Amino acid sequence: MSEGALRGPLEAILMVAAEPVAAEEVAAALGVDAGEVERELNALAREYGGEDGAEARGFELRRVAGGWRIYSARRYAHAVGRFVVGSAHARLSQAALETLAVIAYRQPISRSRICKIRGVNVDGVVRTLLARGLVEETGTTPSGAHLYGTTTEFLEKMGMSSLSELLPLAPYLPEADALIELEEEL
Repeated sequence: MSEGALRGPLEAILMVAAEPVAAEEVAAALGVDAGEVERELNALAREYGGEDGAEARGFELRRVAGGWRIYSARRYAHAVGRFVVGSAHARLSQAALETLAVIAYRQPISRSRICKIRGVNVDGVVRTLLARGLVEETGTTPSGAHLYGTTTEFLEKMGMSSLSELLPLAPYLPEADALIELEEEL
């Protein structure tokens, strides 16, 4: 394809993609070189973000979960948040958010361990998170208990490429001695 001829097809594919799409996948669909697609995706991401002298847009192109996807721009999160809260979109409960955080930071983790950390039964909440595709069974313990971890859907919804992008918890945790005592209790 000629210079700039990829832009239209790329944008059209990104608009209909239900999940992050890899440059190789797009290249195969368009019959072009994956490197060429990757360069154009990077150029679009810079343009949408207001780099290269272009005016910033209300959306941005991000590399997440092994592919590319269009998201609302982070700088408009307050407006999007008000829209989502004021609409009928399904949201996670506080209990589900807390359970999801425990799984994200401690994975792989068993349901009983999550219960001990949260201090409440989490069976229904874990089922909800499984149904929404945010967590999955990742194995079993020697005793046969299921272990849970987050999915690529979780990464996608959080706008992250990997779990290494989770914010560090250290600033919010008690001193080391208190943590040792807590760990021994659990």
